[in-house]
Amino acid sequence: MARITLLVFTAALLAPRAMAFPLGGDQTVLPAGTEFSEEALARPRELFHSEAVGGHKSYLVNLGDLAFNSPAILGGKARQAEMSCGTCHVNGASNPKLFVPGASSRPGTFDTTSLVFNPKTFNSILDPVRIPSLRGARFLAPYGHDGRITSLRDFVYNVIVNEFSGPKPSDEVLDGLVAYINDIDFLPNPKVAPGGRLTAQAGDAGRRGEKLFFKPFPRQAELSCAGCHIPSGTFNDQARHDVGSGGLVKTPTLLNANFNAPYFHDGRYDSYEQVVDHFDRVFDLGLSAQDTQDLVAYLNAVGDGERPFDKDGVVIRMKEVLELSSVLQVAIPAGNTAVVSLAVTGVGAELRELTEHIPDIRNASVGGNDERLAARAILKDLVLTLRRIDIDVSAGRIDDAMAEYRSFALLVNFDVPVGLKKAEPWSLFNSNVHQSYYAALGRLLPAAGQQPQ
Repeated sequence: MARITLLVFTAALLAPRAMAFPLGGDQTVLPAGTEFSEEALARPRELFHSEAVGGHKSYLVNLGDLAFNSPAILGGKARQAEMSCGTCHVNGASNPKLFVPGASSRPGTFDTTSLVFNPKTFNSILDPVRIPSLRGARFLAPYGHDGRITSLRDFVYNVIVNEFSGPKPSDEVLDGLVAYINDIDFLPNPKVAPGGRLTAQAGDAGRRGEKLFFKPFPRQAELSCAGCHIPSGTFNDQARHDVGSGGLVKTPTLLNANFNAPYFHDGRYDSYEQVVDHFDRVFDLGLSAQDTQDLVAYLNAVGDGERPFDKDGVVIRMKEVLELSSVLQVAIPAGNTAVVSLAVTGVGAELRELTEHIPDIRNASVGGNDERLAARAILKDLVLTLRRIDIDVSAGRIDDAMAEYRSFALLVNFDVPVGLKKAEPWSLFNSNVHQSYYAALGRLLPAAGQQPQ
């Protein structure tokens, strides 16, 4: 889920290059040149294990999803910039376009000991690591690029408190975050059979590569690619190894890796060809050009996944609003003001961002004035309803809050999606409107870069 607003993105484009650009309205907290890839028309597909087996996401999973995409759980500059866990891990996947000057060496990398986000953990060097996907995380312990943390709960706590200066999360929120991350599944891949062997869909080159993958290294017969990336074990061995890249690093999974570039712990490689060349060079494998091609074909087969992206739009956004707001059904009767506040803030931010995808009627270059006006008004009413819920719960008016929530849920289920669908052709979810909007911003960028510094 996106969290940096289009207004913020516009401000970023218009900022002088040598200055920080404003995020969150009146703060200048991140360096100019920061990129979060918020303008994407498609987003990584998010698949949940609980739904894949025929069930539904639990209260804890939805609470974790809400917290994962809320700036409120972080601290310092990250919170001021309206960043969240979901900024780096979009829909639980990675973010190959994320770049923060001073904290990234290249897109898709991030320094977790950067002065930008927590001076207390700053180690005086730029040592960013690749932003990993969290798909299948329940199978991928230990955690961290160097595998230094065995518990996912401890890892999440460390990210919030130590890496991003956030307050100590409550046990309930921490339980929710762990439940959410554990529920994110790998994308299905028909090229890989149960047990990790390739199917016929992988092709001849991939199957030749599979044989090489299992073949012992010529100079170290106890080693093979499959010895660490164990096919029957989600293509990892839950261990750490020195592969000539700078110390011990944990074995990453190869599942869905086609969508996780750049590669290696520090994101130094862009392609599988470069990865294979590294191992050939470091371990003296003596690979021929054909061997390299076959291994790359194998990695592409294993790393694939069905429908890796979903087209962004009203339907997917309103589904998220409905799921995230569902935590109120439990939190309101319990008088849980902390969770109610988190939900009101988080869902409200989703609704405001959705509003920004529907251009204001003052934008004369877009048609559908009546539809846009009605859609923006509906979304504003939903935000105001959430605020009333927050006020009612804080004042102990639980029955009033539940009545407001039931009204909110009915609108989100029925009336609101209908109104928003009418406005969608004139929104930024429409590729033509989207293209013209960002083209206009792009034309403004050179002029902004020439401003006096």
